[in-house]
Amino acid sequence: MSLDPSVMRYLIVASLIGMALLAVFFLRERRLGTVQFLGWGLLIILLPLVGPFMAILFSPGKPRP
Repeated sequence: MSLDPSVMRYLIVASLIGMALLAVFFLRERRLGTVQFLGWGLLIILLPLVGPFMAILFSPGKPRP
């Protein structure tokens, strides 16, 4: 089964958006200041393939109780 290139592009974009959303939801559960949250959020958005993994791997801040 061959996929149309437009479908492949859609799937790639959808997966990038999904990874960014997962990373943002992960950061919401951490205690971060506004500047830290914005910094990690920019990393997630500006480095779409690596940023979400880095945000989850480094686990910035402390977990919320």
